[in-house]
Amino acid sequence: MEKFGFYIIPIVLAIIVLIGIFKKVPIFEEFLNGASEGINSAFSIAPSLIGLITAVTMLKASGTFDVISSFLCPIANLIKIPPEIIPLAILKPISGSGSIALLDNILKNFGPDEKISRLASLISGSTETTFYTLTVYFGAVNIKKTRHAVPSAIIADITAIVISAILINLF
Repeated sequence: MEKFGFYIIPIVLAIIVLIGIFKKVPIFEEFLNGASEGINSAFSIAPSLIGLITAVTMLKASGTFDVISSFLCPIANLIKIPPEIIPLAILKPISGSGSIALLDNILKNFGPDEKISRLASLISGSTETTFYTLTVYFGAVNIKKTRHAVPSAIIADITAIVISAILINLF
């Protein structure tokens, strides 16, 4: 059964080609059209992604995350979120890889079975990289005005963080 995973991608590709042949679709031409659309999408979202990555780097380097963390510490104490979790909760909606690095650090320092590690894992799994996702999806279809998407996504992330803290403290 272990070897089946090795063959799954070639099998799926073969099925796609066979269906294309059966339906008399010009497979290579459609492949080229899809590749061209993919490149165009990548170029259209590149400025937004570059801006997002630059902003995250500047916020980290300037110490803004530390200031925000210290500001949120009293609020986090009310719902029993340890101060070590606050940077993860702030960074997760902005940067997936940055938040994974923070999660890894928490797991290494406290061990995977500790309450703080379980909370960090739950927050990491139940929140979204909101700004990255919105940048990619809205950028891909050239939407400039996001209306209620950003506030709704932030509220969803805050809700996930609060519910995670409540659940970890209950169990």
